[in-house]
Amino acid sequence: MLVGALPRLYVLLALLGLVPVFVAGHATLGSLAITLGAVLFIAAAFDAICGESPRVAATWLAWRALRPILAAADAKAKAPVTTDTRSTAGSCGPALQAHHLGFMHAGRPSPTIQDCSLTIDRGDRILLEGESGGGKSTLAGILAGLHTPATGFVLAGGLDRHTLGEQAWRREVAMAPQYHENHIFAAPLSFNLLLGRAGPHTVQDMQQARQVCMELGLGPLLERMPAGLDQLVGDTGWRLSQGERSRVFLARALLQGAGTVILDESFAALDPENQQQCADCALGRAGTLLVIAHP
Repeated sequence: MLVGALPRLYVLLALLGLVPVFVAGHATLGSLAITLGAVLFIAAAFDAICGESPRVAATWLAWRALRPILAAADAKAKAPVTTDTRSTAGSCGPALQAHHLGFMHAGRPSPTIQDCSLTIDRGDRILLEGESGGGKSTLAGILAGLHTPATGFVLAGGLDRHTLGEQAWRREVAMAPQYHENHIFAAPLSFNLLLGRAGPHTVQDMQQARQVCMELGLGPLLERMPAGLDQLVGDTGWRLSQGERSRVFLARALLQGAGTVILDESFAALDPENQQQCADCALGRAGTLLVIAHP
């Protein structure tokens, strides 16, 4: 309407305003010509101004969409900066505490988790087994902060997620979800490995990523890749096998540097030899470890 209607509407109204003067014959032909030229000149100016209105509107809409992102980035910039990727909560006391948790999936007739309380001490190595559909992954998601419980609360280092904030919570708890809930992005392998670390990634980050890959048995993969850690992987790059993807997910969780690491069936796609190698790596690198598996 601004581009097409407003300039034409102005011309129409201006010409209608000239009709009484023209009919009465009070104006000379020269004055009418000058007036008509002025009308057309102003109409051209209107047309130029209105022609820019879509760009102005697009700019405004883009600003509205980006404003929350920019505000979040500004808030992050003002927050205290730390290069320590280890746990930031208190070093004493339990690593995780859950109190009277309850959770119900949409469409389910009964709650998946009901009145669940537990304590995971620092340095614990816990194996959680159970039948499929028993709520193991749901509980892991609540402990990692991926799900919000309907009742109860979770503490990491004695503080809840709201008090710690999302960034600090991720330094407390890292999780490798199940295979079908995890993703390899069309990006360099190093990007996929170091997703849990703030960029730009340093030489030390890359060295640690390579070391973890070697410990998880991904050394032969790095040797085959022409670009090594910089090799593009994913649907438009180097295709990873299911076992290789599982180990990338495991490495991603371990490289996050969290005090507690939760692995949800991370060893299911691995043969016994690779299972043992990956388990040894997880046990050696995770301060507190919770592994979920089928019996």
